[in-house]
Amino acid sequence: MDNKNALRAGALVAGTTLMMLLMTSPALALTRDDGDDPGHGLSVIETLGLYVVAPIGLFAVIAGLVMVLDKSSDRAPKAAKPAKAKA
Repeated sequence: MDNKNALRAGALVAGTTLMMLLMTSPALALTRDDGDDPGHGLSVIETLGLYVVAPIGLFAVIAGLVMVLDKSSDRAPKAAKPAKAKA
């Protein structure tokens, strides 16, 4: 029974996606709008720096600050000693 439902759901998703792709208009990315003034494109080095190096560097700075400013002790909590029974 689950196989039938999965097949039905897959067909529905595939059909919906296909219909949406067929009904969408092209993006017209090559046609300029009035007042459109795009700048120069990024070089490969600029793109890698912006989308690869900068996020990694930001992550490293935040992780370093967290490690440096961490106030917790490095020792693991000690187990409580068992209480002595009174005789």
